[in-house]
Amino acid sequence: MKYWMAPLAAAGLLILSVALRAQQPAGGGRTVWDGVYSDPQVKRGTVVYEKYCVKCHGEQLMGDGTASALTGTGFMADFNGVTLGELVDRTRQTMPDDDPGSMSRQQITDVIAYVLNFNKFPSGETDLPPQAEVLNQIRFLAAKPSADRQESARRHP
Repeated sequence: MKYWMAPLAAAGLLILSVALRAQQPAGGGRTVWDGVYSDPQVKRGTVVYEKYCVKCHGEQLMGDGTASALTGTGFMADFNGVTLGELVDRTRQTMPDDDPGSMSRQQITDVIAYVLNFNKFPSGETDLPPQAEVLNQIRFLAAKPSADRQESARRHP
């Protein structure tokens, strides 16, 4: 092999490695497709949503023209790739519109469970916890990752 080819091959492998890593969800592959919330949490989230959110986001989560939709392709595109920790922080700082920061982290994660359920993401056995260090390890992905990519992410966190 020529001397100039070795660095070129190494650079190519590095670029390929970075590209493959970028396609994998953060946190060892944990995503909203892994059943990260429970059905009882959805019930609590429904109550919180009705108290704080429904007046602007509506019963069908489509928004009122000023409040954004929490369902549909626009919602999926806006949050695709974001960690649930980022979603909680953003919500805590801006919602409800008439009293930002008045909802607890637990209330917000319960509402997120409700929103995930409404958008047909699968539920699991345990609640979505309010702790940032856990939420930062779960990524919102609009499309379900392929089985190959999920398995690879679990083996190579």
